Amino acid sequence: MKNRFYRYILKMFLFIAIVQLFSCSPKACYEDTESLLKANFYGYSTLKTAAPDSVTMYGLSMESDKLYNKTANLQPARIPLNASSPKCTYIIRINGVTDTIQLWYSSYPHLISKECGYAFFHNLDSLTYTKNKIDSISKSNSNITTINVENIRIFY
Repeated sequence: MKNRFYRYILKMFLFIAIVQLFSCSPKACYEDTESLLKANFYGYSTLKTAAPDSVTMYGLSMESDKLYNKTANLQPARIPLNASSPKCTYIIRINGVTDTIQLWYSSYPHLISKECGYAFFHNLDSLTYTKNKIDSISKSNSNITTINVENIRIFY
């Protein structure tokens, strides 16, 4: 009788272990979950891509937390946007000359996948900039998603 009881307990333990092993398989997120504005640099005179010799970039009043610090051959610049705000202001120094870029956008949640959850996508409404080194900025794609597509062109 004791032997039967121990066999029953052993079978139950094995059954529970097998069920847990297959029901709790870990699922990983292999997809990009951060939507960043992609900005490519172009020479104004040639209208062709031209990476600056040096780019420093940070948010307004956030000089100690730089996105790029004297980065050479940057192409494209990947710029984060704040989903809880309708605008962002960035200070950008191209080859030692400082400009300011302001971006206005709307944000909305987008389901990436069951494993990855949600990410915020953005729609770029408008932008303004100073013209110290930057000659002009054009929008090439207003939808800012996790896909690696150019959103703006910075001509300098």
